Amino acid sequence: MMNIHRWRQATLGMGPWRHWLTDHGSLTRRLQAHCRTFRVERLRQSVGQPYLDEVAPLKLARQQHALIREVLLLCGDTPLVFAHTVVPLDGLRGPWQPLGGLGNHSLGATLFANPRIARFPLEYSQLNRRHALFRAAAGFLDQPTDKLWARRSLFALDLEPIQVTEVFLPSVLHLAKSP
Repeated sequence: MMNIHRWRQATLGMGPWRHWLTDHGSLTRRLQAHCRTFRVERLRQSVGQPYLDEVAPLKLARQQHALIREVLLLCGDTPLVFAHTVVPLDGLRGPWQPLGGLGNHSLGATLFANPRIARFPLEYSQLNRRHALFRAAAGFLDQPTDKLWARRSLFALDLEPIQVTEVFLPSVLHLAKSP
């Protein structure tokens, strides 16, 4: 098990990543606007233990299980973002039940289509090789790097939270900046 990682709400030191990390709209919609062949590829979806830095925000017990969903957001065959979602099992039996059957469909389309879903403030971190999400995303890099920027946010529906973490791969910087 890894050490608890520090996430922050401050946006200092983001450089060219700032406009990708701080946008509060749908990342899926934003990527689709820049890529004619955008697609979602589900990598994993199973019940497991969240990482230690995910337990407290979701108010889970340390050994409590949740649905873990990992996908790649791609432009053609180029991976842009590695996304990791944690859905507590109580929520999966309740208002988040439809998330169990998303397959290769976008979670963002679901989240931003429902006005009853509340989004909490974004948190940011520069992940290094010690973080499990860095290691998971590193398999999709086109060139080695020591750090990857990520953002995460809680979403709630009927008081049941989920957490979405998006790890940005360097290839996303090659897309045009959003207006």
